[in-house]
Amino acid sequence: MPELPDVTVYIDALEKRIVGQPLLKLRLASPFVLRTFDPQPSALAGKQANAIRRVGKRIVLVLDDDYFIVIHLMIAGRFRWLAAGAKVPGKLGLAAFDFPNGTLILTEAGSKRRASIHIIKGEDGVKALDPGGAEVLELSLDDFRAALTRERHTLKRTLTDPHVFSGIGNAYSDEILHRARLSPVQMTTNLSDDEIARLYDAMRVTLIDWIERLRRETGDKFPEKVTAFRPDMAVHGRFGKPCPDCGSPVQHIVYAENETNYCARCQTGGRLLADRALSRLLNVDWPKSIDDL
Repeated sequence: MPELPDVTVYIDALEKRIVGQPLLKLRLASPFVLRTFDPQPSALAGKQANAIRRVGKRIVLVLDDDYFIVIHLMIAGRFRWLAAGAKVPGKLGLAAFDFPNGTLILTEAGSKRRASIHIIKGEDGVKALDPGGAEVLELSLDDFRAALTRERHTLKRTLTDPHVFSGIGNAYSDEILHRARLSPVQMTTNLSDDEIARLYDAMRVTLIDWIERLRRETGDKFPEKVTAFRPDMAVHGRFGKPCPDCGSPVQHIVYAENETNYCARCQTGGRLLADRALSRLLNVDWPKSIDDL
């Protein structure tokens, strides 16, 4: 799922291309992508795009006359910028936003259709879609501490909770925790002041660093390689590969459709975290430490 750095770069690219341009037409290739019935897409014809902004992981197109288009890419949704009037790709295409200078295509890989479009009249409707998480790059250390420790959960769960922090997901939470040298299953209420400060700094440095990396990589082009798995990440998506800091193989915990990636030597004092399925299968043979492994 595109997270704060990826969404930020998408917004940069969209601002350059569509702000100040009228939306000529919204074409829907899949009826299921539109999650609202009023206003109708036809009401948007000719409305100028005045701004692009982020609400959590959602991208909001701000149009004339208090109209908004809210797009959530979910896991596999992506944008493409093509020539004006471009055809919507048959297999992956969900919608096309036609502007005089080009067409913004919304695609989604896979068979599960989770990406969504909401057409909204009025700011209150946009606020209703906001999970309410704090903007992490605007937080002071004290505010970060208050949000982090408000409830007792694991660090991984809290960092990725959109009601607590805005824009952090599975990928960048792994990178933040690795930089902070903290276990993903450490409880938020069991952290020392030093550990909280370390996590705060790691969060800011990681997100700012990746925003700048992606901006340099994209340049003036439209972002085409938006992915949660990048070869120069430290641990996310790198199960079995060497940790860039200590060389130990990166470990993971798999649950549902997500996984947590971590370095046992750097983050958990060498202890292997139990993978629910695999550790249950191996039972007493499950290694307890990176050295046992």
